[in-house]
Amino acid sequence: MSMPFFSPSDDPGSNFPDLLRRLGLTSVAQPGGNAAHLSIPHATTCVALRYADGVVMAGDRRATSGNLISHRSMEKVVQADRHSGVAIAGAAGPAIEMIKLFALQLEHYEKVEGSALSLEGKANQLSMMVRGNLSAAMMGMIVIPLFAGYDLRRQIGRLWNYDATGGRYEERDYVATGSGSLHAGTVIKVGFRDALDRDEAVNLACRSLWEAADADSATGGPDVLRGIYPVVATITEAGWQRLDDADLITRYEMIMQAVRPR
Repeated sequence: MSMPFFSPSDDPGSNFPDLLRRLGLTSVAQPGGNAAHLSIPHATTCVALRYADGVVMAGDRRATSGNLISHRSMEKVVQADRHSGVAIAGAAGPAIEMIKLFALQLEHYEKVEGSALSLEGKANQLSMMVRGNLSAAMMGMIVIPLFAGYDLRRQIGRLWNYDATGGRYEERDYVATGSGSLHAGTVIKVGFRDALDRDEAVNLACRSLWEAADADSATGGPDVLRGIYPVVATITEAGWQRLDDADLITRYEMIMQAVRPR
């Protein structure tokens, strides 16, 4: 194939994939190309917010493949080490592999150096891993994690959001990702205030996932029949602590009583 030339009136534009399609080079992988036709499970809504003693992370349990529910009890909020955690949204396979490798790297660093990596360093490490997944993301297997933890040096909880290119952005108070993030984030935005205590923060996270599940088909709500509830965890100076289902049952019963009249 000869080199194409363009006249001044026929601007090829800045979008290289679009230019390849114009030239008929359809064999080149396009964003969302072949992967879009595969049945790839995707994780959905996760949230994180700060409170007086640290951070709360929460995520629903549903994974979807297009219009089908592919998994009902996926765990999207995972402990990275004692004082940090990762929540995932996007293609489930690459996401699970990424967070397992991330946790292994943090453990390896601590054993070699004799001390844990700083929270800022952990956020940077995860950023490089997300950036390394860019080629897969261009084919539809995108992974967008949330990272949160308790900073022992600053004595506060901290939150980070990411984009597909590995860009990391520290959020001040709360963050949401996934298909139900608009609904979940709005609930937290309305209910958030400074110096929330633990119960208030956990209840707000649970309510945000409830409202997301009510409006977004890819987000799973509490499944009373199967006994499946969201993963909710707190991270404080004392470390990672996951709430058990008995606690979540009580909280969601209170939410159901509050929304039943409407």
